[in-house]
Amino acid sequence: MRRIHSSEIENAVYALTKEACLGLIPSCKAALERAADEEKGESAKFALDTLLQNAEIAKQENMAVCQDTGYAVVLAEIGQDVQIEGELFADAVNAGVRRAYEDFCFRKSICDPLTRVNTADNTPAAIHTELTAGDKIRLTFLPKGFGSENMSRIYMLTPAKGTEGVIDAIVETVRLAGSKPCPPVYVGVGIGGTFDGCALLAKKALTREVGSHNPRKDVAEIEERALKKINELGIGPQGFGGQTTAIGVSCEIAPTHIAGLPVAVNIQCHCVRCAKTTI
Repeated sequence: MRRIHSSEIENAVYALTKEACLGLIPSCKAALERAADEEKGESAKFALDTLLQNAEIAKQENMAVCQDTGYAVVLAEIGQDVQIEGELFADAVNAGVRRAYEDFCFRKSICDPLTRVNTADNTPAAIHTELTAGDKIRLTFLPKGFGSENMSRIYMLTPAKGTEGVIDAIVETVRLAGSKPCPPVYVGVGIGGTFDGCALLAKKALTREVGSHNPRKDVAEIEERALKKINELGIGPQGFGGQTTAIGVSCEIAPTHIAGLPVAVNIQCHCVRCAKTTI
């Protein structure tokens, strides 16, 4: 049994928060650069160049790459041979988030859903935990902006809809979103599980590298076909038209009930931010 003090978790989340909010992940930046090089439309190319320039300025000035520093989403894989000492795990995570958002002047966006009173420290974080083998804790921090989150959808399809129904649901979600989620978007998709389970799968899909593929050939085909159809919509960067409406589609899959085919589509804006560490 390995003992990990809650202060280590707090400090790790603090560091991840800073890292994630200050810049794009390298695979996102590379995808935007490729799109800018290939784009033929003048307005679309201007939009892509501006997004890349913004990311570079944020890096140079050590500032948040987007003013919406989002809902703090933390995915944790906790080894069953770990004993956490000190504070509760969730309290340690929230303490790290609270300190980071204050110290780095990140926007605090979390509020009561009805009264709209702000919690003033961007907590509580959305924490998802999973017990795994071993004696380590793997943490993933995803600051999720809501311009894109608001455009996400869940479909409870019938099994007869099959693969074509899944692809149609993905493309329809992006089409209905239009320019609202600050395209070019990154699309996370959960297939299978339950109503809530497929939504978590979609969120996890957004933590993958842009351009990566699911190891299952049939799922990778869905990713490729959906991306092609999305980019044929012509919405383009920031809605100015053009070749690139999405820089990637990532799908995760899980077994489901014989009577259902849940599909969750979680939209991420062009500003793909994510940081990971292992304690």
